[in-house]
Amino acid sequence: MPWSKVTDIAYGRLRSPDLDVQEEFLTRFGMHKVERTANALYMRGTDPAHHIHITEKGDPKFLGIAYYVDNEDDLKKLSKAPGASGVEHMDAPGGGKRVRLTEPNGYQIEVVCDIEQLAPIPVKRQRLNSGEEPTARAGELMRLPRGPAHVKRMGHGVMMSTKFHETIKWFRETLGMICSDDVYAGEKENLIGSFNRCDRGDDYVDHHVFFCLNADKTGLNHFSFEVPDIDDVCMGHEFLKEAGKYEHMWGIGRHVLGSQVYDYWADPWGRVHEHWADSDRLNLANGSHLIAADEALRSQWGEKPPEKFISHASV
Repeated sequence: MPWSKVTDIAYGRLRSPDLDVQEEFLTRFGMHKVERTANALYMRGTDPAHHIHITEKGDPKFLGIAYYVDNEDDLKKLSKAPGASGVEHMDAPGGGKRVRLTEPNGYQIEVVCDIEQLAPIPVKRQRLNSGEEPTARAGELMRLPRGPAHVKRMGHGVMMSTKFHETIKWFRETLGMICSDDVYAGEKENLIGSFNRCDRGDDYVDHHVFFCLNADKTGLNHFSFEVPDIDDVCMGHEFLKEAGKYEHMWGIGRHVLGSQVYDYWADPWGRVHEHWADSDRLNLANGSHLIAADEALRSQWGEKPPEKFISHASV
């Protein structure tokens, strides 16, 4: 039995030397500043979560990932896990409670609850004259606004690890995640990747909330954020491209595992952030699968992943 079962991803935590530069990138990426202290930047999406991205001031570093549980009772159970902190009251924007742990690669994992919720930010979308509704927008011209994508929420985090098997075991046994797809190359025993989702029983969740790659280096491969639809992915792509100062890492395409339409960009210190739309949603009854890498790690459409993306790890 796991120590607790997390219900979703909450936020990612980075460190950057210039919070103005970080805020400019994340705003152009499609987030909204909710609060800025002397030492940290808090950004939100259009969904009610108080924040989905924290940047502390300092030398560039990937610090960790946070996940939600339902209540303080879940935190109390988790606080008894090896190496866990006690239940802490967070003296930070949004408040809330947390337990801090260290996963096998040395990064901080926060498990949180009771963080303030905010009013959602409305996003107006036009309907599509498509499929079974060819006149859903009859008489109305499609005119997409120019500007950033509309980031809704955080969807998942991806890590590279030299301690792959230990890492996957820890996330499953400590946080209660379950396998969606394990990926092998050559022999079926040779696992090179693992997609893991939250276990919320009959409730449907994202195909993966944590993906780990078996690698010769350790660090963050990317943080991933949901936007409303495929048009929004493409709008966000054009807006970041127009800035002329951010590195495009991969996309646009559609994954096989998870099925998301994706687009990846690096922030000014090389940390990769993904826009995606239209994920597969699974529940416990969908089970777990083993799939070959040449089938799993390709795109249904779109270019092959470049080496700079496949091998990327921000420490």
